[in-house]
Amino acid sequence: MTETSVELPEKKLQPGPAGSTPPRGGGQLMKWFAVLFLVFAVLGLYSFVQRKTSHQVLAQQTVRMAVPYVALIHATPINGESVLVLPGDVQSYVDSPIYARTNGYLKKWYKDIGSHVAKGDLLAEIDTPEIDEQLSQARADLATSQANQDLAGITAKRYQDLLKSDAVSKQDVDNYNGDYTAKQAMGQSAASNVKRLEDLESFKRVYAPFSGVITRRNVDIGTLINAGNGGNSTKEMFDLAQTDPLRVYVSVPQTYAPSIHADLKACLELPEFPGRDFCGKVVRTAGAVDPTTRTLLTEVDVPNPSNSLLQGEYAEVHFDTKLSGERLTVPNNALLFRPGGTMVAVVGSNDHVELRKLNIGRDLGTSVEVLGGLSPNDAFVINPADSLEQDDEVRITPTTPNSEPH
Repeated sequence: MTETSVELPEKKLQPGPAGSTPPRGGGQLMKWFAVLFLVFAVLGLYSFVQRKTSHQVLAQQTVRMAVPYVALIHATPINGESVLVLPGDVQSYVDSPIYARTNGYLKKWYKDIGSHVAKGDLLAEIDTPEIDEQLSQARADLATSQANQDLAGITAKRYQDLLKSDAVSKQDVDNYNGDYTAKQAMGQSAASNVKRLEDLESFKRVYAPFSGVITRRNVDIGTLINAGNGGNSTKEMFDLAQTDPLRVYVSVPQTYAPSIHADLKACLELPEFPGRDFCGKVVRTAGAVDPTTRTLLTEVDVPNPSNSLLQGEYAEVHFDTKLSGERLTVPNNALLFRPGGTMVAVVGSNDHVELRKLNIGRDLGTSVEVLGGLSPNDAFVINPADSLEQDDEVRITPTTPNSEPH
């Protein structure tokens, strides 16, 4: 069987519409779009990851910065025996304002501030023209009352004699006796008024009621003087203080109150008299502890014959009693003053704060004595922030062995 080959006619391509060109490179353009989309997607994902990482880092830094850094110190021990030393307030033994007892104008003053006066010394004179006129009038009224009283007495006696001969009635005698009694009462009243005005006029001279030093003079010649202590409109003429001896008031902490008793020796030390002591003794105590400060108010009387000490001064009072046992001192810049009392911020091994209430003893100036609430091994914050609270976390500032503040 022979194979027969059949030749098919060649199909010719028909040209398209006039002016049209067949599409070329379409797949290549899609590839470029895909590449660009992929690039932008990668860039967006990278930017998102970067922002998220930055936020996490910032949050971690914020948390770290929220934890404050603090420096820690330990309390300083006081070992052995020591003398009880407390701050004292020096006051005059007697301090009295001198007021006028009559109205008028200041005529003259004789003593100025710093003058030492004795009891009965004349301090000032007051011109009292109104009182003088009232006294003259009262004396005239007294003379009139006495004349009327004498006349009434004579008349009553005459009628009493006439009654014996029945020349007058009993009623007339009683009337004149009553008139005489009334005139006597009027005379006594006039005499009392004269005495009152004489006493009032005697107050025109102001005398020192006790020996002391004039610490203030509030009036001058011509000043209008009002009698008595009439409030803000009336001020004292002088302030007089007795400065020998002096009273020194000391607030003794409750812990040391049992050691304080009458006749206990106490000496004053003042910064303006270095190396010099002014000694006296305890004369009395308040007999009760102040519930606010937990201290016992104590009075020490100190002789001051040379007037070296001045009222109002600050002094350190050294009591003649020994304090034994271990005690601690804490600097003032480590204390926190809260409604619950005086505290320190103790930091434990877990770096968290424990607010510890202290039992305060003596005030030592730049530090205070601690009688309870703290041990020598406790580390507490120096210069704590007022915002520091219980259980707050802190970071401890590294310190060298010799850099611990005191």
